[in-house]
Amino acid sequence: MPQTILIVDDDPVQRRLLEAMVTRFGYQTLVAEGGDAALALLTGADAGRIDGVILDLVMPDLDGLGMLAKMREHGLRIPVIVQTAHGGIDNVVSAMRAGAADFVVKPASPERLQVSLRNALAQSALEGELQRIRHARNGTLTFRDLVSRSPQMQLVMRTAEKAAASSIPALIEGESGVGKELIARAIHGSSERRSKPFVAVNCGALPENLVESILFGHEKGAFTGATDRHVGKFAEADGGVLFLDEIGELPPAAQVKLLRAIQENEIEPVGGRKPVKVDVRLISATNRNLMADVKSGRFREDLFYRLHVFPLTVPPLRERPEDIPDLVRHFLARFCADEGKRIQLVTAEALALLKSYRWPGNVRQLENTVFRAVVLAEGDTLGVDEFPQIAAQARSADEAPVDTAQAPSITADIAAFDHPWAHMSAAQSQPHGTLALLDEEGHVRSLEAIEAEAIRFAISHYREQMSEVARRLQIGRSTLYRKLENLGLDGERVDRDTDAVSAG
Repeated sequence: MPQTILIVDDDPVQRRLLEAMVTRFGYQTLVAEGGDAALALLTGADAGRIDGVILDLVMPDLDGLGMLAKMREHGLRIPVIVQTAHGGIDNVVSAMRAGAADFVVKPASPERLQVSLRNALAQSALEGELQRIRHARNGTLTFRDLVSRSPQMQLVMRTAEKAAASSIPALIEGESGVGKELIARAIHGSSERRSKPFVAVNCGALPENLVESILFGHEKGAFTGATDRHVGKFAEADGGVLFLDEIGELPPAAQVKLLRAIQENEIEPVGGRKPVKVDVRLISATNRNLMADVKSGRFREDLFYRLHVFPLTVPPLRERPEDIPDLVRHFLARFCADEGKRIQLVTAEALALLKSYRWPGNVRQLENTVFRAVVLAEGDTLGVDEFPQIAAQARSADEAPVDTAQAPSITADIAAFDHPWAHMSAAQSQPHGTLALLDEEGHVRSLEAIEAEAIRFAISHYREQMSEVARRLQIGRSTLYRKLENLGLDGERVDRDTDAVSAG
């Protein structure tokens, strides 16, 4: 979606000229006849989609300097390019002190205005990204820091803001990489506990024999190797928020102790003689179907209902493609600053390619893709050539043959690929797009052979994102790795950390 520029000028002829010029640059436009009308747009329903302002200084009602002051009062950080027929140095100084990003003199040439707009928007994106990172680190991230224009995400954020107003336990559901931790941090940063700690724990990465010690702490000498006292994550988060990511990966014994900690607001450190009171606001997240895990007996039903008090479901990136251009611009600003590059433009063809892709790894995958493109880029523009993997996968998806006429078989939409996981031993004679149920002698294949083939395909299909593979197969990650080992598959070839979050 193109960025939107608000044009504020009381001269109708000048408004039409600017509107035509800005549209030709590739932006969308909104127009206002004066400062009051413009301020109403900037504080109304359209505020979220306005990316920049071209502002006339001399207007009859609320002039340009007055409007800049009003924008500052409302906390609006949208970049403003001031233009006027009176180009005196005093006007320039006053406008820049009032917060203008740049200054052009009427009549501004198209080249001058285009460069000014491009620089102002790039600088704004970089400042926004740096502020987001800074707020995430110091615990003051709010929903205003999140990048999204999607109606679905706007609904999620409005709902999450209501959760921030209380200490109600929240459960954030969604695929890996959609930004569940960012939502949790925004809840914390918008709540009364924002000055207190935000402690994040990835339950899927906890060693099973140390889960209780890490969460609840232990006393010195409680077990072999416990040479010092450890307070645990619950005690660290006392007064603040404890974020339990991948909550569905907790082993049964830890689920019991977690339930008691939630019910009683107290913890029992390993080796401790008495419980310790804690005041913790609990936010949990999962990429699994916890209700299905409850039905299968893998997850405690009583704990599920303690956690599932205020559920929030974050939609995957493929369901909100309108967010992709803004996310690309923000990631681009950050990585250009990190890598010392001056990339000024992402072509329309490249954005169309990115919007058409399915993004199984969601926002995290998009972030890494933009990082790679910035490193590859040799000029000041990102085009399709800077996204070779996405372009190749898009072509492969368009060209992949799918055979649904074979019986008995299960259609699996398997494209031809050369991949270390793609050795389909018993099904090599089958056409791509089918999962064979019979072996070469016409007998039903063993469940082990079918399971091995399904796991190989899932790992390749989801680009070795093991959390996503486990979620889609409806098994835990530890179970998945155990199956890989039992099946003799080379599990060490998989990067188990491909699912770590951005900014979600």
